[in-house]
Amino acid sequence: MTVAATPPAPKLELPPLKLGPITVDTPVILAPMAGITNSAFRRLCREYGGGMYVAEMVTSRALVERTPESLRIISHDDDEKVRSVQLYGVDPVTVGAAVRMLVEEDRADHIDLNFGCPVPKVTRRGGGSALPWKIDLFTSIVQTAVREASKDNIPLTIKMRKGIDDDHLTYLDAGRIARDAGVAAVALHGRTAAQFYSGQADWSAIARLREALPDIPVLGNGDIWSAEDAVRMVRETGVDGVVVGRGCQGRPWLFGDLQAAFEGSDTRFRPNLGQVAEGVYRHAELMVETFGDEGKALREIRKHIAWYFKGYVVGGELRTRMALVSSLEDLRRALDELDAESPYPGSDAEGPRGRAGSPKRPALPKDWLESRALNTEQSADISAAELDVSGG
Repeated sequence: MTVAATPPAPKLELPPLKLGPITVDTPVILAPMAGITNSAFRRLCREYGGGMYVAEMVTSRALVERTPESLRIISHDDDEKVRSVQLYGVDPVTVGAAVRMLVEEDRADHIDLNFGCPVPKVTRRGGGSALPWKIDLFTSIVQTAVREASKDNIPLTIKMRKGIDDDHLTYLDAGRIARDAGVAAVALHGRTAAQFYSGQADWSAIARLREALPDIPVLGNGDIWSAEDAVRMVRETGVDGVVVGRGCQGRPWLFGDLQAAFEGSDTRFRPNLGQVAEGVYRHAELMVETFGDEGKALREIRKHIAWYFKGYVVGGELRTRMALVSSLEDLRRALDELDAESPYPGSDAEGPRGRAGSPKRPALPKDWLESRALNTEQSADISAAELDVSGG
C-alpha cells in the first residue's frame, strides 16, 4: 500500500471515546450497514486503523426467535476487542428480550439501537426514523433496553436522524429522552428521513445536539468521505467522535487515514491499482471464511467491486466480468488482467459512493403526524414494522 506523508499537522485535541467501561482510543465508529459490515469487512477495517466496528443491524424479533441469519450477524471474531451489535425494533417487550439475550448469553460488549432507517417499508409502519416522533413509544423502548443492558454494565447507545422532515424534527427531544434514560452516547446522522441520502448532511444540527447534551458523548454522522472531513466535523460541531458509513465502502483503509488524522499525522493511504486488487482478493477470501460457502461469498463481493475501483482505469468489459465472478479462481484471473502499476487517481477515487437516492415524502402510517402519541390503531399495527431491513 502506497503511503503519502507530509510534515505533521497539529494533533486534534480529542480524548478517547468513553462508553461505559469501554474506551475507544480512536473515536471513530464503523456504522452498521446491511450486507457490508460482516466480520470479513470489519476485520479489513481493523487491520488499517483503530476504532469500534459495529456488526450489521439485526432485528430484535429475529434475534429472539434465534433465526440462523440473526445468529450469524451477531457472531464476532475471537480477536474483536469490542463485540458491537446494533438492534432494530418497534416493540419494547421484544427489544427488551433481545437485549436480555445478548447480555445473559454474553454475546455483546456494546449495543446500539437503530432509529435512523429511512426505508419506506419501515417508516410506513412507524419504524426507523419515523419512530422517535411517537415520544411514548420511543421512551419505552430506550428505557427498557437501557434497563436490560445495565444488568451487566453493557453500554447502550442510539443512532438516529434529525427527524421525519424539516417540519417534524425529533432529534433534540429524542436526545434528551435517551440521555435521561441512561444511554452511553447518542449518534446523529444530519439528515431527515425525507432526504434519504441526498443533499448534504446538516452538521449544524449535530452541533446543536452537542450543545444540548453536554453531559454525554455525542457522535456525528453524515458526509465523512475522508479523514479531513472527520477532522472538520469535530472542529465545527464539537462532537466526541464520528460515525463512518458509506465513506468506507470499497475503502477499508479509510480507517488508517482517520487514525492518522486524529493523531496529527498527514499520512494517507494512496493505493495503486495492484494494491486495490490485492485488497479485493483478500476481502473475498475473508468472505469465504465468513460464510463457509465460496459461491455465496463471491456473490456478496460483487456489490463491492464498483466501490473498490471507483476512479481507477478499468475497462467496462473487465468490470462487468469481475462483478459476475463465481469463484476465487475466476476473481484472481480477472484481477490479474489489471494494470497493477496504474497509480492512485486522486480525487476521482474519493468522495460519495453508492446511490444517494432523491428526496421523497416519507411513507408513514395513517395520521402518524397528527399526534406525538400512538393512537389505538397505530399501537395495534406498529409491530408489523419489525422487518429484517437496515439503513440509517
